[in-house]
Amino acid sequence: MSDSHLDDLYSLIDGIEVAMLVTRRRDGQLVSRAMQTQRRTDGADLWFVTSIASQKFEELAFDPHVNLSYYKDRTREWVSVSGKAILTQDRDLIRGLYKPDWKAWFKAAEGTNDERTGTVDDPNIALILVETQAVSYYKSDRPLPLVLFDVARAMVGGSPPRLGDQRDVTAEELQAEARRHRSENELRS
Repeated sequence: MSDSHLDDLYSLIDGIEVAMLVTRRRDGQLVSRAMQTQRRTDGADLWFVTSIASQKFEELAFDPHVNLSYYKDRTREWVSVSGKAILTQDRDLIRGLYKPDWKAWFKAAEGTNDERTGTVDDPNIALILVETQAVSYYKSDRPLPLVLFDVARAMVGGSPPRLGDQRDVTAEELQAEARRHRSENELRS
């Protein structure tokens, strides 16, 4: 894969704040919910924050295979990430990723005896690392006015619009990129 394709993928993921995380329940049904990407690592592995009391925590313990989908409404670009989730409560990792706005999601309700504080030391906070195994994405390479013109033309009988290109990234390509970044980081150290 070319560096420009990887750059396109990274710009899409970095430019979309919320992903839909799909997990599998014990009864086999799929469940999706909105999750905010906390950080992307080299090779496109992704970090998310969750509560140990959430259903997704139980679902990921049952079946760690997940899908993440990102969608940018304005351009109709999207990313689909297949991977394996790893749950951790490593305090050093949590400290490294912690953001003050987590407090809004983890703080206990007023007047309860709940131990949740929403701070970096909250024992209910856990992290999800999605180890990316494969990615498909759709990147628009045309200006929005031209895309809109093509869609309108297609609606009145023209050929289907060409909005962009679908691209696939394999696990091997992602691993090679991660190795390349690790080597560069080791050289800098």
